[in-house]
Amino acid sequence: MVAVRRAWTVWTVAVVAYAVAVFDRSSLSVAGPAAQERFGASAAELSLLAVLQLAVYAALQIPVGLLLDRWGSRRMIVAGALVMGVGQVALALAGGIPAAVAARVLVGVGDAMTFISVLRLIPLWFAPRRVPVLTQVTGMLGQLGQVAAAVPLVALLDGVGWTNAYLGVAAVSVVVVAVVLAGLRDAPAGTLVAPPRGLGDVRRELRAAWSEPGTRLGLWTHFVTPFSGLAFVMLWGYPFLVSGQGLAPGTAGVLLSVVVLVSVAVGPVLGGLTGQWPLRRSALVFAIAGSSAAAWTAVLLWPGTAPFWLLVTLVVVLGGNGPGSLIGFDYARTTNPAGRLGSANGIVNVGGFVSGLLTILAVGAVLDVVSDGVDYTTGDFRLAFAVQYPLWVIGLLGVVRRRRELRRRMRERDGIVIDPLHRAVRRRFARRAVRRTLRDPGRVRHPKE
Repeated sequence: MVAVRRAWTVWTVAVVAYAVAVFDRSSLSVAGPAAQERFGASAAELSLLAVLQLAVYAALQIPVGLLLDRWGSRRMIVAGALVMGVGQVALALAGGIPAAVAARVLVGVGDAMTFISVLRLIPLWFAPRRVPVLTQVTGMLGQLGQVAAAVPLVALLDGVGWTNAYLGVAAVSVVVVAVVLAGLRDAPAGTLVAPPRGLGDVRRELRAAWSEPGTRLGLWTHFVTPFSGLAFVMLWGYPFLVSGQGLAPGTAGVLLSVVVLVSVAVGPVLGGLTGQWPLRRSALVFAIAGSSAAAWTAVLLWPGTAPFWLLVTLVVVLGGNGPGSLIGFDYARTTNPAGRLGSANGIVNVGGFVSGLLTILAVGAVLDVVSDGVDYTTGDFRLAFAVQYPLWVIGLLGVVRRRRELRRRMRERDGIVIDPLHRAVRRRFARRAVRRTLRDPGRVRHPKE
């Protein structure tokens, strides 16, 4: 019982640390107009703040994964919180774009250390059957940091101003450091997870993680599922809803929060489906990417501004993007040993942030080309958000190719042949019907009855 309580304590502390990292990451998402006013920034320059942060995050995932396998989650989470705190102080005091860029780079460095460090804890503290659901719940509870960025931070900026607001954000990171040092441990007592011993071992582990088809399928899964929602909540959703769709700022902030709240609700459902249908995870990936593309198509093709119900539909669909990306980590977990899970997760985590930063940068570039740089119209946003479609095509092709490769290895190495989805569904329901009959024979009716 003590061990169980300890596991849940460690997990709770880790989730809090991740939520604060998401808060730090998203703290610029609703400050776009304030940042443009403070720094005199164009749309492209504002995109640069978010893009460089995501670029640093993505570039550091593999190095951080290697360090994680050697140093453990506790040290990496503490280091990440400290670096993010420094970055927020620098942003609070920044007076121009160069200083703001440097500050956001620091936030990206600290953010890069956090999520995969948190994920690495779950298989070490919990039974395998719990891992898919807990992974989803971790990701979704962490996204509550976006809620704090979407609503309370707006009020804080209006109430105390830029400098004091971001100094307050930095103070939260200091609290996280204290909480992690007090309540988080890397693994239960007696757990042996041998780290790579030297540089040669590190290279071999990284090559082994990359050569595993499940790792690469996880990478493409993480590439294709989250980028639309990521670009929406991190930077362009707020101006799209206010300037492009004519919503009041408060209403736009609520819709951004809806994305997060839907993510929290959808995450455990996807985790349960992933655990129950481990050989059918790609079907969920196709459904999430396809529904996102369909929702955007409806909004962008609607004459004039879209009706409110359609915008609500869009943000609800985008709420599934984040949970969908976590399926990628489940591919890495089930195809890699624990000793190289940090490296494998680092590879997977590159995908969504590369596609996300490409989307953010491309939307900003298109807006600068088609608008006067200040007043964006519905038509401007219609052209800008069309940049998402090539990324969906590229990502889905990557998923199909790597899924085929993984299934071929499963067939050749393990003798596992995967039937089409419709046959698997019929077989599952037939087995359930048989089990119900065995539990309650009286339910079987005589043919003449």
